[in-house]
Formats: sequence, structure tokens, C-alpha cells
Amino acid sequence: MSRRGARHRKRSGYAQDARQAGSGEEGSGLAIALGALLDGIPESIVIGVSLLAGEGVSLVAVAAGVFSHLPGGLSRAAGVRRAGRAMADIFGIWVGLAVASGGAARIGYAGFSGTGPAPIAVVTAVAAGAILAMLADTMVPEAFETAHEYAGLITVAGFLAAFTLSRVLGA
Repeated sequence: MSRRGARHRKRSGYAQDARQAGSGEEGSGLAIALGALLDGIPESIVIGVSLLAGEGVSLVAVAAGVFSHLPGGLSRAAGVRRAGRAMADIFGIWVGLAVASGGAARIGYAGFSGTGPAPIAVVTAVAAGAILAMLADTMVPEAFETAHEYAGLITVAGFLAAFTLSRVLGA
């Protein structure tokens, strides 16, 4: 995706150049959308798998999703907007991604229904690895670049908030 115009798909300070994405139209955001889809599919499958326990999606998971995806989505949308795309196009891209993620959750639920714990553990580990790769490759470098003195403190505060939510709401 990086070679097709999505190198900075999660970086708020960069306009996205769709000509690198193969569309020929400035600011189309195709590569950005595909990158976001690749980031979101493993997480969505795990959400579907988590429904197999019959307990629904936990409030902690919903809070984590909002806190992790809202800033990233806004950052991506800002880059596409700076590249000259209309708001209706940007909205259409994100609605399409939400629908695709919902489909992936459905696939996770239906595809892993009746399987043992080993395949579920594998898909969960792959999703966790995808999240860690995205954090290490994109989010941490930008955080260090833009908030050098506070990047570590902010990261620890985020982990502490996630731990607190899991203890308070997960109990």
C-alpha cells in the first residue's frame, strides 16, 4: 500500500496523492481506503469471533474501538480532504469501509462458529500482530515526531486508561 499512495495514510500532516494510487485523479484516496480496510479487517473478524461466546461485544471493546479508530479516521480523512476530495466522497469511502468491516465481523462469527479454540487463538493473534505492526510502523513514529517530549507519557497514559477501563467495566 505504501508504494501505491498510502505511505502516510494515517498521518494527519500529509495530503494524499491519488496519482500514486493508480486512479489518475488527484485526492481519490483509493490507496488510503484500501490501507484502512486492511487494518480494519482483522479487528472486525475478531469482533465477530468474540460474539461466539454469546455475551456480545464488551463495553471495553467498544470504548477501545472508539478511542483508537476515531483519531485515525479523522487523520486519514483530513489527509484526503487536503488532497482536494469532496466531503461527500470522503463520507462515502468511510461508509463503505464501515460496511466492509461489518461484513468481516459477520464472516468472523459465521466462519469460526463450531471451531475449537486453536483457530480462534490464531485469528486473534494475527489481528493483534496487525495492530502492533500498524502502531510500530505508523502511529509511534508520528507521535514521536510531533510530540517528542510527551510521546512516552501519552502512550503510558493510554495503556493505563485501557487497563482501568478493562478493570472497571470488565469486572
